[in-house]
Amino acid sequence: MNYLNICKKIQELDSKIRFAGVINERGRLVAGGMREGISSLEQQRDSEMIFMELALRVKMRREFDKQLGKVNFAMAHRKFVIDMSFPINEDILYVATEADANYSGLIPKIFKILKEN
Repeated sequence: MNYLNICKKIQELDSKIRFAGVINERGRLVAGGMREGISSLEQQRDSEMIFMELALRVKMRREFDKQLGKVNFAMAHRKFVIDMSFPINEDILYVATEADANYSGLIPKIFKILKEN
């Protein structure tokens, strides 16, 4: 999979998408990032902590795949942003949007991009 291409396509879906990146199982950003011209809401060190926490959460969810089935995506609706994560093999696609984004319309579009790549 071309992770950089996936992230670019996702950022092009909607101007409310702030971030599209791929995080590895160790919580490191391996492709993508903030949309050009958008400032991160957190400091660099906090971003790294968010990525590591995300990787841990995804890993813990996989413990229940046998009983409940694989996770297709997970979402947190926060005051300032919507965070979405999509497992890709051993990695994680992480997408953050403005809190008022139409996430229900974005999710099938993101799945389509992942399927095509």
